[in-house]
Amino acid sequence: MKGRTSQFQGRPPGFIFSKEREPRERKSGPSRAGTATLHCEGLPAAQLAHRFGTPLYVYSVSAIRERLEAFERVFRKVPHTICYSVKANSNLSILKLLANTGCGFDVVSGGELARVIRADKRAAKRVVFSGVGKTRDEMRAAIRAGILLFNLESESEMRVLAEVAAGAKRTVRIAFRVNPDVPAKTHPYISTGLQKHKFGVPIGEARGLYAKASATKNLKVAGVSVHIGSQITDMKPFAASMERVAELVRELRSDGHRIEYVDAGGGLGISYEKGSSGFEGPVADYAEALLRPLRKLDVHLLLEPGRSIIAAAGILLTRVLYKKRNGTKQFLVVDSAMNDLIRPSLYQAYHEIVTIAGDGSSPNETVDVVGPVCETGDFFARDRSLPSVNEGDLLAILDAGAYGMVLASNYNTRPRPAEVLVDGKSAKVIRRRETITDLMRSEV
Repeated sequence: MKGRTSQFQGRPPGFIFSKEREPRERKSGPSRAGTATLHCEGLPAAQLAHRFGTPLYVYSVSAIRERLEAFERVFRKVPHTICYSVKANSNLSILKLLANTGCGFDVVSGGELARVIRADKRAAKRVVFSGVGKTRDEMRAAIRAGILLFNLESESEMRVLAEVAAGAKRTVRIAFRVNPDVPAKTHPYISTGLQKHKFGVPIGEARGLYAKASATKNLKVAGVSVHIGSQITDMKPFAASMERVAELVRELRSDGHRIEYVDAGGGLGISYEKGSSGFEGPVADYAEALLRPLRKLDVHLLLEPGRSIIAAAGILLTRVLYKKRNGTKQFLVVDSAMNDLIRPSLYQAYHEIVTIAGDGSSPNETVDVVGPVCETGDFFARDRSLPSVNEGDLLAILDAGAYGMVLASNYNTRPRPAEVLVDGKSAKVIRRRETITDLMRSEV
């Protein structure tokens, strides 16, 4: 821990290492005087683990607000709405926190829409509904809620929405999600902008589809939507896709369509390996990539950030159960597993892992950090150099706020972790830890 400052590796201010002189024994758990300890805002991580148990997801209110405010500052000169991507982290308390700031939402299922309405009914008017497989029931629910915009992904979906809207005696705003056939440098599972992907309609066919939609009763053409993937850190694909969208907007307007909105989607990535030297810089670069092609088009820009707002605002606390060696391999077996955070196993994703306390004197060792699930793929890190720890010590898996709990499962009949939201020196449970009884309650 030597040399750690109050904000380490450029992480958001919600997570800090600080030195405190405190009693060796506290009601909240043991602490070593004078050591640098990981805090979430004003609370030591060890105290949170002692109070709420592990595995434990911990989120920082200040980190969420900081990143949302960075988006608002950078895009302040253009009409825009931040529509947070609910799929990144759908906890009701987090949605309510965002809704209270005036944030909108991007949903891809009826369940996500229900979560937004539960968090704040007024937020429904700021919802865009995306996704390739909307059902009639989901469409009806969205129409009743009065959402802002449907992003359509096929001609068939357009026809079904028109029928549902007619049955509800409502006219609904629509955009087509166009597929610009722009490659994005990201994991193939989360790349969505090529014609070989299931998403969107070919941009070359868009004018014909807009003509059909415009002639369809109960549908109101209102915008153009695009989304090329997730965890993208190269701004060139964003610029290229928006150039194609801007040209389409001009063509559609020449065809007589009133295009009010451009939904730029989401996808802005973060640095999982190095943290961030400053969040507003990458957001400014992202804004430049999007806004330059849209100049003079006078559109209302819809943005769908998810990971870039919530990922760095969350950590997963886990405790070392056992240290073991198989031949030359050293393993740290922890109490969290791939069912709690599947990104390393599913995407071979990197997450920085830190010990939560120390004075810098512990030597490093090369270890695999693995969980208890009966799969070789159950790991968080392989051949990772970490300070030597003991059985019972705590580790923090960083940048776990996005696609962590939302992808958690009950594989191996493992209850999912609790989630805690920290605001200053206050911590509240925003999802209680599941029990074995919870898991079997719905079974017959």
